[in-house]
Amino acid sequence: MAHFAFLMDPLDSLALKKDSTLAMIRAAQLRGHAVSYFTLADMSYMGGRTVASARKLHLRDDFAASLDYTIAGRDWYTLGDPARTDLATFDVVMMRKDPPFDMEYVYATYFLERAAELGAMVVNNPRSLRDCNEKFFATAFPECGPPLIVSRSMDVIRDFHAEHSDVVLKKLDGMGGMNIFRVRADDPNLNVILETLTRHETELVMAQRYLPAIRDGDKRILMIDGQPVPYCLARIPKSGESRGNLAAGGTGEGRPLTARDREIAETVGPELVRRGLTFVGLDVIGDHLTEVNVTCPTCIRELDAQFGLDIAGTLIETLVRKLGN
Repeated sequence: MAHFAFLMDPLDSLALKKDSTLAMIRAAQLRGHAVSYFTLADMSYMGGRTVASARKLHLRDDFAASLDYTIAGRDWYTLGDPARTDLATFDVVMMRKDPPFDMEYVYATYFLERAAELGAMVVNNPRSLRDCNEKFFATAFPECGPPLIVSRSMDVIRDFHAEHSDVVLKKLDGMGGMNIFRVRADDPNLNVILETLTRHETELVMAQRYLPAIRDGDKRILMIDGQPVPYCLARIPKSGESRGNLAAGGTGEGRPLTARDREIAETVGPELVRRGLTFVGLDVIGDHLTEVNVTCPTCIRELDAQFGLDIAGTLIETLVRKLGN
């Protein structure tokens, strides 16, 4: 049996109804693997090694049976005593800290990279977490994406807007639908939006041609070791919105992958494998790849519930096979 360690947010901050990391912990526990838990605050580098004050974690049996948040109560888990542990002694370290992708997140990847060099399997690869900005990384696959630019120049962005008339503007470090603006042809707020997003041309912004297919949902395609889950979650914007993010009020509707979805997955998958990005979420609007989510992809629970899947179980079993256990 393997020992999984989860670097994640504090347990009592999790959304029990939908948290994907809980599904992973449950899948590991049900398969007899040991699970430990630690947070960013628990990590140190000492004696040439990354260590963490980790605790054994066990989900309460009735909660783990179905991840039914209505029965969880206040005692849905038990924790062992903290033990200072070399991360390289764990079989798998799961990086499941939610964004924002700030300097604390970057520092965590430094710690994890040292552990990986000493033999730990870190999911996802720490260097690739740093290298693959979730919005800019999509530009590695231009044949899959919509027309776009990345710039801090207001003139450059205005020219793009003039060419395409209807565009979406977003910051490269945004999350959950924050700081995303749709700007139509005659929008009188274009200049003030650009001043705000670029902070007067000191920060980069991505502009993409608006995709009307957003009305049918912003599809999340989950990838496990370069292969797509056969269903996606279409996050449909609420009335009056152009953002499908669940955090922005979107509704999740499961659907089988289309032929184009599979084509995009087949294009992106080999590069994910090459970079050690084992669990990834692709965002697809219509026929276009818009983002590649590598930090802490979600939507496991929604797809499991709608299609009777066990996505986290597939992930855990994939990792164990890679270990050779």
